[in-house]
Amino acid sequence: MIVLVTGGSGCGKSTWAERLIASMPEGQRVYIATMQVYDEESVRRVARHRAQRAHLGFATIECEKNLAAADIPEGSIVLLEDLVNLAANEMFSGGDVRRIVPALHDLAHRCRHLVMVTNDVFSDGGCYDESTQAYLRALAAINCSAAALADCVVEVVYSIPVALKGALPCV
Repeated sequence: MIVLVTGGSGCGKSTWAERLIASMPEGQRVYIATMQVYDEESVRRVARHRAQRAHLGFATIECEKNLAAADIPEGSIVLLEDLVNLAANEMFSGGDVRRIVPALHDLAHRCRHLVMVTNDVFSDGGCYDESTQAYLRALAAINCSAAALADCVVEVVYSIPVALKGALPCV
């Protein structure tokens, strides 16, 4: 099963994605962490996420960019957290955003289950500089490709999962 989980910042999407992984049959669980730790807020966010999943049996793989190079065991159950950070890291830290979608397809074929998390950053209606607009366009294309790849797309709204594509998995 391939699931894309989306929602606004702080809506509970990460917690729901972790509960979904926990509800799946036993297997090697891998958490792909894409966040670059660069300030106190990011240190706190990483610590909170690690504490949230501490009892779930994840092996954590730090992968800020170049997802294709991540050493993910064949047949594992994978939580990719998240596409927003991965795209930003590729685009603004010397990577190549165009390699994300092929890497997602490869990862989906190697995993038994794949849960991808992304953010809905498109609803604020703000005006941005050209580099931010280019990032938003790239992220939108990545999210569309991830949604097409997914069996199920779930939007988490106020901690409530809503199926946008496919049947809502039982958690």
